[in-house]
Amino acid sequence: MQLSDEYLNRMKDLLGTEFPAYLGAFEKPRLYGLRVNTLKISTEEFEKITPFPIKKIPYIDNGYFYDGETYQPAKHPYYFAGLYYLQDPSAMTPASRLPVKPGNRVLDLCAAPGGKSTELAAKLSGRGLLVANDISVKRAKALQKNIELFGVTNSLITTEYPEKLAGYFQQYFDRILIDAPCSGEGMFRKDPDMIKSWDKDSPARYAAMQEDIVKHALPMLAPGGFLLYSTCTFSPLEDEETVMKILELDDDISLVDIDPYEGFAKGRPDVCCDGIKELEKCVRIFPHRMDGEGHFLALFHKADTIDASEITEKKHSKNKRNNDHKNKLSKEEKTLWEEYQKNQNKKLDPEKMESHDGMLFYGGDLPDIKGLKFLRSGLFLGECKKKRFEPSQALAMALKKEDYKNTLDLSAADDRVIRYLKGETISVDETDEVCDGMVLVCVDGYPLGWGKKQKSTLKNKYHSGWRLM
Repeated sequence: MQLSDEYLNRMKDLLGTEFPAYLGAFEKPRLYGLRVNTLKISTEEFEKITPFPIKKIPYIDNGYFYDGETYQPAKHPYYFAGLYYLQDPSAMTPASRLPVKPGNRVLDLCAAPGGKSTELAAKLSGRGLLVANDISVKRAKALQKNIELFGVTNSLITTEYPEKLAGYFQQYFDRILIDAPCSGEGMFRKDPDMIKSWDKDSPARYAAMQEDIVKHALPMLAPGGFLLYSTCTFSPLEDEETVMKILELDDDISLVDIDPYEGFAKGRPDVCCDGIKELEKCVRIFPHRMDGEGHFLALFHKADTIDASEITEKKHSKNKRNNDHKNKLSKEEKTLWEEYQKNQNKKLDPEKMESHDGMLFYGGDLPDIKGLKFLRSGLFLGECKKKRFEPSQALAMALKKEDYKNTLDLSAADDRVIRYLKGETISVDETDEVCDGMVLVCVDGYPLGWGKKQKSTLKNKYHSGWRLM
């Protein structure tokens, strides 16, 4: 691994006597992590059924190490059931340290591919709203898949620049996460290809980008709210100096302490910013100090300077969608939906649903987004076709086995599971106790997708873009 002299000299200045230990970390193998999806399964239950050895990550409540050189969790049926997300251990930290509560309105501003968004959604427990945004439509499609795979029902996936979002969501969000684009110095051990794209001017370029992002994000934070800024780089220009810019942009913003861990290092006011001691509340993660790659975190709180009831009223009057202008279901669509729901134990209110050319969505209390570019607004339920409603992959992932009456529950050891995930037609017999018609296919009690039973065969309805290759 060839690190430039310019980079090495900067790290020597930053780390001092710890520099040799940092270089030594490059000789160690990279670490692999997975984060359990607590929307679907508790950590205790996952530990009982895990198909490969795992070890608890001490600084992440639902995070585990696994042996990525021996095992392939991304090819196991439990991955396709959305039971976990594969993520670098240190990259789990930002979402874990943003104090999200069920019912909050949360913005993940730079969200793709969804590692942090899926954890924020899990912390919401299906209540409140998650707006997950990425300016790249291509990257946002990966974000959409992961959000749907996790069974998230209360999300809005947008593809806008922060400036555009700020025009819609003034003082709207209780929590904001900005995992900012950066020079990526903390990922050099994990991904040596990132070294090739780094040059001495990289931190300055990204710092300018970060400043533009945060100046549009701050007006979207409601009084009393929290904003977490993070990067995966070591550059003080992108870390502590950007934190100082955030503090200068809003007088009501202040740094607060982050839930500690013994391996965390403090922010470094001594390397920039006139040595302002408050910056020690930031957290630096180094690969030679703890099990993970490199990361930086800063948590901000916005003073609650306005009466809470006034803010709530302002939010609702400005942002709540006028129900009279919703694309309500037609009589025929309602009939098709009600026919489908005969097999579904978990009932959804048609009055909270919308139709877009026969595509049905369950939105709940979403904001007015007319004029915004988005991929998903609420949960995509499925499509009304000629004389029938065809449920979506997203709906299957949002259900529990007990929510649907006609299920085929296969063991992970059953070879039909892999064949199903590959898109093949599979056989069923009397012992499977499945009726003709639409079937929710599960693995060990966790939904995978749909199939349609006709006599002794199950026609595969698994999403073609999600298939196991």
